[in-house]
Amino acid sequence: MTTHRIAVIPGDGIGKEVVPEGLRVLEKAAARFGLAFEFAHFDWNCDYYARTGRMMPEDWFETLSSFEAIFYGAVGWPATVPDHVSLWGSLIQFRRRFDQYVNLRPCRLMPGIATPLANRKPGDIDFVVVRENTEGLYAGAGGNLRRGTPHEVAVQESINTRMGVERCLRYAFEYTRKRGRRKTLTLCGKTNALTYAFDLWERAFHEIGDKDYPDIKRDYAHVDATCMWMVKNPEWFDVIVTDNMFGDIITDLGAMIQGGMGIAAGGNIHPGKVSMFEPIGGSAPKYTGLGVINPMAAIASAQMMLAELGENEAADRVESAIAYVAAEKLESMNAGKMGYSTSGVGDLVADAVATKAGQK
Repeated sequence: MTTHRIAVIPGDGIGKEVVPEGLRVLEKAAARFGLAFEFAHFDWNCDYYARTGRMMPEDWFETLSSFEAIFYGAVGWPATVPDHVSLWGSLIQFRRRFDQYVNLRPCRLMPGIATPLANRKPGDIDFVVVRENTEGLYAGAGGNLRRGTPHEVAVQESINTRMGVERCLRYAFEYTRKRGRRKTLTLCGKTNALTYAFDLWERAFHEIGDKDYPDIKRDYAHVDATCMWMVKNPEWFDVIVTDNMFGDIITDLGAMIQGGMGIAAGGNIHPGKVSMFEPIGGSAPKYTGLGVINPMAAIASAQMMLAELGENEAADRVESAIAYVAAEKLESMNAGKMGYSTSGVGDLVADAVATKAGQK
């Protein structure tokens, strides 16, 4: 029996409510497919910061390095800890120290889920965004001059290395090939204005494609055009690759057109190393403790983790269970309107995994 060691960090707010539902589904999948999970729980969050002045202990990296993956809930409690403190003190630390250079964000409209786009149906919205996850404007390069004066200057630099760009592009090419849908990879950039950074991206994109991926069709769209086409013609996209900042923006748009944050999952990936999986909706303080938040995004993140761990049969079963429950059981994907409580939705998906309900 295969045993996977997973670090579990529920974090703040609704993270503490949705992570347990993802774990229940993982346990059902493990029982069905002859797997085992060893979960270690860590209370590193804004409450921990209030007690210690840190989001995590000093030896957090050494502690987490022995695990295969991190299952994360949410970060942030702005009433007590500024958002930049909680974000840079935890989530971005994981991405940087574990060099999780890909942020993978599927965007697929499932049957039974409403999209704000008129006349769109499942199959019309089915693409994946590969976002570079450690460089760009999030590299932390820059500073202030004359801070707090009328002549203040703020500089935030976008750092793009050939190594960082190329490994992200290669991951995207490989993912497009493996996905096998339309075998089309779109580079999202801004070559007409950001001439230095996206000259590097564009040159590397075509050099790598010409040399190693002649079977993959290449396309390019400016980021503003990408946003426009995601709304007007989302069926045009198969896999999109982009930098850190643009990826942050277009993936939230993608979450909305696939039905909202209640279904949006993400993976912070370093292939073969410690990767982290999380729902995208944040800590949502106004919904915390009410038992009304949708746990589907956390469950979908657990499904992504199964796939990254190589447990493809179990991942497919969980994905089918999510689709079945969304189409057949829920009244809405929105918090408080699902027709079930948070744990009730978790029950439905866990039962579907165990009974093969909705299996294709």
